[in-house]
Amino acid sequence: MDHSTRLSHFRNETSAFEKAVRRAIDGAAPVPLVPSCPGWSVADLVGHLGAVHRFVARILRERLAQAPDHTDPTLFELPRDPAVRAAWPKPEGEPNRGPVPEALTEWFAQGARQLEALFAELGPDVLVWTWSADSGDRTSGFWLRMQTIELAVHRWDAQSATGAPEPVAAAIAADAVPQTFEAMAPFRRAVAGAPAGAGERYRFRRTDGPESWTVTFSGERVLVGHAVTDPVDVEAAGTASDLMLFLWRRIPSTDLAVTGDADLLRHYFTLVPPV
Repeated sequence: MDHSTRLSHFRNETSAFEKAVRRAIDGAAPVPLVPSCPGWSVADLVGHLGAVHRFVARILRERLAQAPDHTDPTLFELPRDPAVRAAWPKPEGEPNRGPVPEALTEWFAQGARQLEALFAELGPDVLVWTWSADSGDRTSGFWLRMQTIELAVHRWDAQSATGAPEPVAAAIAADAVPQTFEAMAPFRRAVAGAPAGAGERYRFRRTDGPESWTVTFSGERVLVGHAVTDPVDVEAAGTASDLMLFLWRRIPSTDLAVTGDADLLRHYFTLVPPV
């Protein structure tokens, strides 16, 4: 997927997320919980994503070669009004269920616009710090790819708080599935101290497109291939959206067509723990 297409997806998912959030919190008392994010309300979801956007924006704006200090209070550009700050969702108060200041959604929207402008200004090839040490992708393009995917997931989360969420766009989801194996799986395994792989072989097959991903856990390595006939221990088939949402632990394996060792599919999240 090229840079301009990702920018368009980022913009569309930003708009959809903001719309879903406003629908969820408009006049709501208390603010709805997010079923797919245990312990969070919609207000906490907004606070999280808005903070991530400002964290990434600092990296891009200053072309940082290492992570910024996440304890720096200026990093997140919170409103100065004491009344607004008093009502702001706080980590120690999760789930924060309101009332929600109108400034919260405006703060999110402003941060997303600023981040989009930075992505457009820099292009995909500026060297900056990223957490993706194993894949070696330390570029501004890594952040656009990651934040587009994260926006799509959290848009789905926000919609799930008030009804049936819409599937992730096929192009985003088909980009997110390999990114999960190439970048997120090695990172999560390293951070969580996951057990060494014993040669477990998984195939994730897309049913609304031609792609198939074969993933093997060999010791500390996560090996990704694309053969559709090689033997595997378990195969999970579904739309690109469903495969992505399963890998992000948003939907259960029962929403996929599973052949082979179903218990091993559940074991995937031992090999790739949440962090």
